[in-house]
Amino acid sequence: MATVIKEHGLPTKAKSETPARCPGETVQDIVARDAVPPPQVLRLVEPVDLDKAPVSVDRYFDQDIFDREIETIWKKTWQWVCREDHIPEPGDFYTYEVAHLSYLVVRQGDGSVKGFVNSCMHRCTKFKRGEGIGSADNIRCPYHGWTWNNDGSLKAVPCAWDFDQVDPAETALPEVRIAHWGGFIFLNPSSEGPSLDEFLAPLPEHFRDWHIDKRYVELHVAKELPCNWKTAQEAFLESYHVLETHPQLLTGVGDANVQYDIHSDHVTRFYAAGGVNSPHLAEPLSEQELVNTMMVGDRSVLDDMQVGEGESARTVMARFLRKVMGEKYRTDLSQYSDSEMIDTIEYHVFPNMVLFPGLSLPMAYRFRPIGTDPNRTLFEVLFLRPVPDEGEAPEPPEPYRISEDESYASAPGFDAGMGHVYDQDTDNLRAQQQGFRASKRGTQHLGNYQEARIRHFQMVIDKYLATET
Repeated sequence: MATVIKEHGLPTKAKSETPARCPGETVQDIVARDAVPPPQVLRLVEPVDLDKAPVSVDRYFDQDIFDREIETIWKKTWQWVCREDHIPEPGDFYTYEVAHLSYLVVRQGDGSVKGFVNSCMHRCTKFKRGEGIGSADNIRCPYHGWTWNNDGSLKAVPCAWDFDQVDPAETALPEVRIAHWGGFIFLNPSSEGPSLDEFLAPLPEHFRDWHIDKRYVELHVAKELPCNWKTAQEAFLESYHVLETHPQLLTGVGDANVQYDIHSDHVTRFYAAGGVNSPHLAEPLSEQELVNTMMVGDRSVLDDMQVGEGESARTVMARFLRKVMGEKYRTDLSQYSDSEMIDTIEYHVFPNMVLFPGLSLPMAYRFRPIGTDPNRTLFEVLFLRPVPDEGEAPEPPEPYRISEDESYASAPGFDAGMGHVYDQDTDNLRAQQQGFRASKRGTQHLGNYQEARIRHFQMVIDKYLATET
């Protein structure tokens, strides 16, 4: 069936200060009809009307701005390092790198976690030369052998007779703050500022019944992107690009009628209904056609997915996924609503985390600047699956690295259709980064509603930059 798109119009002058919304049904209209309704947290609507001024593009490539971001954001905010399962035993460590900064997070004998700057107190050599997981009885410099205990206290100095100026009590490894939430381990390089709970609010309350701590890492893929760390994130903060970038998704996903919520400086959300027609379609599919289209990868299941009298595609798809996913991951999913099973529910946590609480789209994203170049970013995708009700969860895999010109589908275990979607997302980024530099006007226009999270993200960055002393 050919997909017919409604004709595009030209912008119309707003008649009020309230940003326009997509005509037709909202996400809340759609989920209100679900057979298993969503939890109250998904009934919350928190849009914010923001400034409409053009946004400068030099912030995406200017070296001075990038350097200031390192000082005011990356050295002063909470960032997730790994999952608890990455370092389960005493002595296990995870090396975390962002820009030119490097940290070592180590599980202690009592089960707690400490974080240290990954730099020897002798002549500053990195203890661990790159990001990764390992285990050791101590922290030892590979250059001259200075050694620290895993709690950061100095243990041994070769030829100690030559260092009478060194006071062991004052030569402990510099610590960074460590905190825990939802099965994630976070660090903050700064000793000042809010606690993790204060920084994340209201995220812990929103996720109270989603048990994100009872997930395990099924898949972990990392890709270096030729763009700024903000450019990369912003590709995932709006659904406006779906019409042009992902036309194959229009038959089955709401895009122009996505709900955007701004909960705090550090937490925003988008909420997109699945199993529905895009508002852009001139000839919407029937409920059965929606099911048939979205299950294109496995036609054999369609006999079990017939839309009954009075049912919607959403009901049928959610019911089917509860069964097959519950069997695959050996867990009872009966308590999850239709929305939690099939919708795209995406939270952004400043400065670089994106987290999906849903079951069929269970991702976590992380974006980090690489080195001192504002035009390079590491983008990671993790799939977090439910821990089985009985038995052990698999150990987290090592990140699988793919190059810029490789498809996500080349990563072992990555669904080919989803890999194509990520390819479409990231294939735009080199051209956009180059276009920022080529721009004659030097500014960009943002949608008042659909790109409100991007504007809000930039406004929060500006707040941090303004704290520079």
